[in-house]
Amino acid sequence: MSIVARDKTGQEPASENEMIAQAEAALADIARIREGVGRVIFGQEAVVERALVALLAGGHALLVGVPGLAKTKLVETLGVVLGLDARRIQFTPDLMPSDILGSEVMDQDEKGRRSFRFLPGPIFAQLLMADEINRASPRTQSALLQSMQEYHVTVAGQRYDLPAPFHVLATQNPLEQEGTYPLPEAQLDRFLMQIDILYPELDAERRILLETTGVEEARPSNVLTPERLKEIQMLIRRMPVPESVVEAILALVRSARPGVGHPETDRHVSWGPGPRASQALTLCARARALYEGRLAPSVDDVRALAEPVLQHRMALTFAARAEGMTVRDVIARLVKTL
Repeated sequence: MSIVARDKTGQEPASENEMIAQAEAALADIARIREGVGRVIFGQEAVVERALVALLAGGHALLVGVPGLAKTKLVETLGVVLGLDARRIQFTPDLMPSDILGSEVMDQDEKGRRSFRFLPGPIFAQLLMADEINRASPRTQSALLQSMQEYHVTVAGQRYDLPAPFHVLATQNPLEQEGTYPLPEAQLDRFLMQIDILYPELDAERRILLETTGVEEARPSNVLTPERLKEIQMLIRRMPVPESVVEAILALVRSARPGVGHPETDRHVSWGPGPRASQALTLCARARALYEGRLAPSVDDVRALAEPVLQHRMALTFAARAEGMTVRDVIARLVKTL
């Protein structure tokens, strides 16, 4: 298969050899990124892979896990390794939209003339960590919606563009739900993936104990620049997608929707993923292929990414929940049909 593909401007690379050279350079950069993250984050290979895939695809990710599983440390490490301007917001019930976006203040010059000046909030970063995002009120959560989809914010009728690249990695505690505000479906859909973080394996936890409780602790180092990350993201969008992968993505996403002729889905799924899920699967499959050293995605990439891409875009019926089923169970059954 030829790897020459048109980018979103409709232009082709100069040659197939140039495309291969760009891909090989990107592979070397990705290898250095993986090594840099691996010095600090032990175990959790699947979590690191999915987080990096989300960033390489140019999207946002929702990290779900109990406290103490290094969610914050992962985001901080990614910011340093990728050379991104990273900031953190700890979401609380009293947080206001202006605390995130920024606000206008009145200035007075030496002649007494007054004017308004915009003070940017912490959202003006290249990597934003939204810690415990479900603890903020819906009004504050909605302040992120425009920025996550349109990459700009509007304050007092004035548009302010966000830095590029711009990524949101939000965390959520799945256990403690008292006093929280569940994310609305419209905002969940803005996340490219939901990444579940589980407890580490025994060997990984042993290494954590030995290497993080001494006098010196491993620290991440920068290996990339934001400009280079944008180049890799554009390369991923230029990667070709075989027809078999396109058909697999369409078949999977459409089979997860009730009312399209899949009897098991009709029984268990209340509402399913929209076209944005297909877009997310396509981008993530390309990014995962490059992450693993391939120049085009395969159906195996679709199978591997089905759960993190679809699980937050679906809801079960009451009957399915009463039977003890989970969204992951439904997705696993649908993946087997590919």
